[in-house]
Amino acid sequence: MTVASAVLAAAPAIVEQPLPVSSVVFPLIAIGVFALLGAVAWSYRDVANRHAGKGGSGSSQHH
Repeated sequence: MTVASAVLAAAPAIVEQPLPVSSVVFPLIAIGVFALLGAVAWSYRDVANRHAGKGGSGSSQHH
């Protein structure tokens, strides 16, 4: 008996665990997270243009 076979014989058997939810739920969670992050990013659109008149002393130099 070689060392490798002795190690494999002593190793516990791999027991597969079932998923806690259906496999369809994981992509739905990912879509929901990306949609939430997209909504947060979309809410910040055009923020710089709302404050265009409040520039500092050097803002008039940029065209």
